[in-house]
Amino acid sequence: MSLLRLVGRPMLASMFVAGGINSVRAPGQVAPVAEPVVQPVTERVGPLPDSTEQAVRLSGAVQVVAGLLLAGGRLPRPAALAMAATLVPTTVAAHRFWEVEDPDERAQQKIHFLKNLSMLGGLLIAADDTGGAPSLAWRSRHAAHDLRREARLVRRSVRATARPAAAAGGVRARMSR
Repeated sequence: MSLLRLVGRPMLASMFVAGGINSVRAPGQVAPVAEPVVQPVTERVGPLPDSTEQAVRLSGAVQVVAGLLLAGGRLPRPAALAMAATLVPTTVAAHRFWEVEDPDERAQQKIHFLKNLSMLGGLLIAADDTGGAPSLAWRSRHAAHDLRREARLVRRSVRATARPAAAAGGVRARMSR
């Protein structure tokens, strides 16, 4: 693992672990802000809890677990995707700067919104990072390419040896008469 991954993953995960712990411990602090986003989502997605506090607690638990996985380098790609999935509704619920009237508060909410947007970008990069190893898609494409090349070589080899073998067989057949 490179030094950048070793240091960068825990740094990226730290905000999610801290925020997730707060959401798990005290979901009531976040629930009123999350209500406008959580209710439409829970109506459309059956397995999610109906209670906003329980949904906030679940999101926080996902952030803690995924953050620890990312920080530890265990399943970093799925962990980054899980954190990204929790970050989108969190950002839309908590930092609705377009609805704020006070210019100072609007500027603060816009900064937080853009901060979350950049964290989402970092998570998407982490989700795409194969850690220097080729991805499964790359490996499968190259394996298929190698198989096609080997098949062409075998076909050429068979053709190249079949002609002289056929000629030798014809000579033998004439000699045995």
